[in-house]
This record gives sequence, C-alpha cells and structure tokens, in this order.
Amino acid sequence: MKELAQSESEKNGRETTAGIRALKRHGNENRHAPDELLFEGEPVGTGFAIGPAFIAGEAPAPEPGARLSALPPEQERTRFNEAVGRSITQLTKLRGRLALLPEESQVEIGPLLDVYQRMLGPSRLQRGVMARIDEGLTAEASVHDETEALAGTMLSSPGGEALAGEEAAAAERRAGEFREIGRRLIRNLTRTPFLALGHFPDGAVLVAETLRPADAALIDPSRVGAVVLESGGTTGHTAIMLRALGIPSVLAVQGVLTDLANGTTLVVNGDTGEVIRNPEPKTLRQAQRHVAAYARERQQLGRLKRLSSRMASGEKIQLQANLELPAELPLIAQSGAAGIGLLRTEFLFINAEKLPDEAAQYEIYASVVAAMGSDPTTIRVLDWGGEKQSEALNRAGFSGDGEDNENPALGLRGIRLLLRYPALLETQFAAILRAAAKGPVQILLPMVTLASEIETAREIYERVARRLKRKGVGIGDPLPPLGAMIETPGAALTAEALARYVDFLAIGTNDLTMYTLATDRASAETASLYDPLHPAVLMMISGVVTAALHERKPVSLCGEIAGDPRITPLLIGLGLRSLSMTASAVPRVKQVVRSSRYEDCHMLARRILAETDGTEIRRLLEEFREA
Repeated sequence: MKELAQSESEKNGRETTAGIRALKRHGNENRHAPDELLFEGEPVGTGFAIGPAFIAGEAPAPEPGARLSALPPEQERTRFNEAVGRSITQLTKLRGRLALLPEESQVEIGPLLDVYQRMLGPSRLQRGVMARIDEGLTAEASVHDETEALAGTMLSSPGGEALAGEEAAAAERRAGEFREIGRRLIRNLTRTPFLALGHFPDGAVLVAETLRPADAALIDPSRVGAVVLESGGTTGHTAIMLRALGIPSVLAVQGVLTDLANGTTLVVNGDTGEVIRNPEPKTLRQAQRHVAAYARERQQLGRLKRLSSRMASGEKIQLQANLELPAELPLIAQSGAAGIGLLRTEFLFINAEKLPDEAAQYEIYASVVAAMGSDPTTIRVLDWGGEKQSEALNRAGFSGDGEDNENPALGLRGIRLLLRYPALLETQFAAILRAAAKGPVQILLPMVTLASEIETAREIYERVARRLKRKGVGIGDPLPPLGAMIETPGAALTAEALARYVDFLAIGTNDLTMYTLATDRASAETASLYDPLHPAVLMMISGVVTAALHERKPVSLCGEIAGDPRITPLLIGLGLRSLSMTASAVPRVKQVVRSSRYEDCHMLARRILAETDGTEIRRLLEEFREA
C-alpha cells in the first residue's frame, strides 16, 4: 500500500475549488448579503488564508518630467548623489529588519539588498547616469534612461531572438533589479513616499496593485494572512520573496481592487490562484479546513528536512539542489538537500563587464565547495551560446554564431563553443580543480553530442591538472570526476558510447524535451506541445539510465520534472537514484521518496513506458498518487 505524496491541503484544494465554482454558478441565495465573487490569478505562495482585506498603496513613481536640466551638471550630480545616499540608508534600515523575519526570508531578501547596494556603489549604473547628466539631462531622466537601457541589455540576446525558459526568467529578474533601483532613486529625487504598512491589522490579507521586492522586508509573516496583487508574475523577485516568507500569495489578479473595501472578507488559495470575495458560509467552512490542513502540512515538511531520503523499502535516493547564485547556499542547507547537483556558472559571465579570471572564479567555487562540507558539488562549466548573451565574452572577442544563425539553439553553444575557445575552458578547469581541494567536486560538460568532444575536453582537463601540479598548486586528489550532460536526442541515443568516455552522466530534461519535441516553452504557438512526459522523452530517459547501468556509471537527472513530487515515483521506477532540483522542492520530493516502495515505482514505470498517450500517462500518475 503506497502512502504517497498527496497533502491534505491538495485534497481539500480540489474539494474547495469544485465547491467554489458551484457556488459561483448557482449564485447567492441570500439576496441581502453581498454576492460571492471569484477571481483567478497566478499562485506563487502555497497555502490558504482567510482574513479581512487591507488595501495598501503608494503614490505612483513619477515620470522623469522635464528631460533637459536648467541646472548646471554639477548640481544635478549633487542631487543624484544625495538620492543615492538616501537609498543606501533606506536599504540599511531594511537590512536591520531582517533579523525579525524567518530564516528563509532573510536568505532570499538579504542577497537582493546586497545587489541593490552594489548597484548604488561604484558601478556601470553610476557611470552611465553621470555621463547622461554631463550631456545635460536631469538626474531623474538620467536614472530612468540608464536603468531602462541596462534592463534592455539584460533582456536581449545576441541574435535578437526571444529568451526562453530559465534564461528568460533569470533575465527578467536581472532587468527588474535595475528598474527597481531606478524607481527607488527617482522616488528619492522627487521625495515621493513609499508603501506604508504601519497600521496593518493582524491576520489581514494585504491587497495592492503591486508590491516592490524591497517592500517584502516590511512584511511580518506572523501578522500577514496572505498577499493578493493585481500585477506581477511568478518568476519575479517579489514572487520569490513571498514564497520564501511562506505567505499564501496570488499575483496578477485582475480587477480584485475594483469596488473592494477595507475589511471585506477574502479567501486566498495559494495553490490554485483563486481569491474569493465575500465567501458564503459553505465556502468559508471549506476554506477553514484548508487552513488547518496547510498548518499541519508545514509542520510535517519542516521535520522532513532532518530526515534521510530513504525509501520505505530501504533504497537510498540522493536528493540534491540546483544552484543559480552563491547567495542561494543557505536555502540549500535549509532544504535538507544532500549536495549541489548542478551549479550553473553562467552568473559569473552574464552580468560581468570583463571576463572573470582564474583567481576570481576560484574564490567563488571554493566558497561554495567549502560551504557544502562533505556533501558533493557538481559544477557545470560555462553553458554559453545560443540565446544567452554576455557582454564580457563579446568584448573579449569570444562570439558565438547568434547573429548569423537563424536558430541559435542549433548553433555554437555549450561544449561546442568552449572547444572553439579553449582558453575559456582551461581557465575554468583550473579554478575548479583548485576549489576541489576544499571538498568533493564533480565537473559537468554541457551540450555534449559526440565522444570526440569529451576526448578533447578531457585532454585539456588533464593538461591543466598537470600544469597546476608542476607549479605546486593544491588541487583535488584524485581528480574530480568528469561527466557529460545528456540534453539532445543524439546524446540520449548514443549514451552508452558516451558513457565510456566519462565518469558519470547527467540528464538535462528541459533541453532534452525541447530538442526531442522541436518545441519551445516560450513560444505561445507551441508551448502546449512542450511535454516532459511525452512517451518519446520518457523512453530516452529510460534508455540513458539503462546505458549508464551497462557501463557501470552513475547517472542523475535535473530539470523541472526532478522537483515535481507527482513524477518522483516514475523517475525512481525508471532506475534513477539521484535527482537535482530547486532547493524549495526537496522536502516535498523527500516526502514522496520516504513513503514509496521501489517495487511499486518499478511497476508504475513499466506501465507508463508501454503507453503512447500523454493523457493516459497522467491518469496513471494520478491514480498511483491517490492509491
């Protein structure tokens, strides 16, 4: 009997959703009471809340107004410097408030405040603003134009194509950082007030048109029942912080502020994105069951962090976390992850004005490896090219074929680009090898499709190791394992041959799905076709696992499905014993692992591999989950 991964809140969520829709359909029988209204938005913070609405707002950030200054440039510079000083003081006060927030919230908000403060120090933002002031613009116009220009740079790609998937989400966040600091500077230049939450009643639902990322540091999660915003998206900093705060939250709820009065009762479903105004008694009773179930579930997941990820039948499953930025390290420690399964190194290059040298890279890698202690860290070398852009690489003359290739995803990227410019790879190998002296490390080659690529990369790897040893530099001993990412059908179908040249394999399901199905999640026309549970994708995953076993090489899987607890039993049944995911997903996946038996998962995988219909595959997963 499988006691699987279905939380009480999820079960109750489906009940309430059905009940809510029925109530909306049949109307309110009490003609004297306000009508129950249902709004839908984007869920970003799981859980449920019931509370009175508290409407918060701030004066809109002023437009720059007059662009040409009537003041001499030195006076505009003084005005700008004063606004910078006020902004730094405000951020310092916000940082002081972090001690009052949960540890998870401090981890998320603290690094963002660091980013803001670095922008306000000597930076290209300051240099750009000063240059525009010297051209005769006001400080307000200079800040607006420069931050918009930097945001546009973050959102652009070498060939002008739209960014997709994780790259698009990361680019949006980086662009948002520039725009947010620009808004703060303009508010301080014009002395426009910020959002005020001083009179927030305990247990109320904060409702606003928007919520700036730094405003999250003003929220006390012990007092705020939920957050509902008319704008925003699921991948922005505001959404990330609300998730870290653990507050049930729904964004992009269009029309929710229309005719809303303070004190109006709201029910917020952070799992489905539904917000109910003036709930009827039946709806209210159902929502109250949600709130109780959600509280119990949070307690259970909190206890799981300290427990092993061993199946009910005894098998050990390694659950690791992906790392985008070093600032996310505390989140990994809190999640209970057993190491880093994928450290992306692109962050060192994407926002840099110049290429990070060996010393700069070593400092970052060594700090991460040392922080992980005895838990392993898998570092993927630079996966640049295609739709990704880097000012530093372009300036250094390391250019891909994005401008010439109509489809950069099929051009120079990953290991292909690194082998075109081996100096990049040598520098990165040297930094990682030195960092490996601090703890267990693995090195991962991206976008491998040919055995010859691995052979050439290994020759460079071993040559760099010999050079460092001759110089007496401490490196990992023995040399860290060298692995290959399986991200294309070509690599998946020849995985057994590729496995002979590496020490381990890692399946990257996001790109594997894209290349297998010839579809992009970011394309509105084909996004519905992007399906990591497509039979072809599942067969390739199964084939790679089998190939790795034949060659007696470890194999892991990363990508969005690794962190989906509904799919965990299938992945285990396919033979995977190592999964890498976002840190926040680890506790729920661990819950599934600990309540599952391998034989049940194996039988599920056999049944699903025999299916050719995606709908039936999802039905089998749901049936298994509910059993």
